[in-house]
Amino acid sequence: MINREWHLLSRPVGWPKPEDFALVEAAMPTPGEGQVLVRNKYLSVDPYMRGRMSAAKSYAASFQLGKVMQGGAVGEVVESNAEGIAVGDHVLHFFGWREYAVMDATAAVKVDPEVAPLSTYLGVLGMTGLTAYAGLLRTGAFKEGDAVFVSGAAGAVGGQVGQIAKLKGASRVIGSAGSDEKVKLLVEEYGFDAAFNYKNGPVWEQLKEAAPDGIDVYFDNVGGDHLEAAIGELNLGGRAVICGMISQYNSTEPPPGPRNMVKIIQNRLRIEGVLVGDHYDLQPQFVQEVGPWVASGQLKYRETVVEGIENNLEAFLGVLRGDNIGKMIVKL
Repeated sequence: MINREWHLLSRPVGWPKPEDFALVEAAMPTPGEGQVLVRNKYLSVDPYMRGRMSAAKSYAASFQLGKVMQGGAVGEVVESNAEGIAVGDHVLHFFGWREYAVMDATAAVKVDPEVAPLSTYLGVLGMTGLTAYAGLLRTGAFKEGDAVFVSGAAGAVGGQVGQIAKLKGASRVIGSAGSDEKVKLLVEEYGFDAAFNYKNGPVWEQLKEAAPDGIDVYFDNVGGDHLEAAIGELNLGGRAVICGMISQYNSTEPPPGPRNMVKIIQNRLRIEGVLVGDHYDLQPQFVQEVGPWVASGQLKYRETVVEGIENNLEAFLGVLRGDNIGKMIVKL
């Protein structure tokens, strides 16, 4: 049997190109003692993967050239040499970008498709959901009555941040997105108080109009002009949570920094980055609180589903372009 997997052939300069990657046929892996063989059913593609394609030192190891890449995945165990995990179990793991994966049983977390659809364990109930929860509540120190601005708000993380803020008693939630369709989704389905299309005019101008009394928390998925605009609108003691800067992931030149950083002093602002790996201690609390919101429909989510391992790269590039609404998922 053949296992298809995506390899990184060269490190992209600027926007990744198809020739930087290859879909390779490899031998079917065989599990050893204490290991399981998993047939992947859903694969995750996320913006942070762009950073791992670079050789630059970062918070996660770079993908190796000529080797299969990694990412979140959910699949079914088809062979097991480990206690506690049986054939037919479904597991969440980090060996995506391939059809079949072998891993130590300790690297696989059992999930129940009867509790929630398998794909949600990669999104609303998975890493992106926990990122939103921890970033807003712990890093952003959100409190009832805060006004919140979320950039990239129609994405997997941003949409959840805004809804959690509303459920927790935000006085006002504002989102930015890259299309009028996404703006409509934020207001009409996700319950944001206001949203704007950042392509329709200067971000600072549109944010000032949407937040006449300023903001208390900014959740940043974009960087660039969004971060500068948010610094200008943050109230005294405001917090900016830096989760992603997708506007500069493919830049070949250093991007200009915000020109109004003196505001950090004037308004005693706090700007802090968030990495989900630092907050897995919140996982039980996150599932306990957010799970019922999802089940009841109080917290809504969207998925953009692409079919087939052969389209995994195109799905990833689509995330960088902003093609997705909600979580981008590849279904095998």
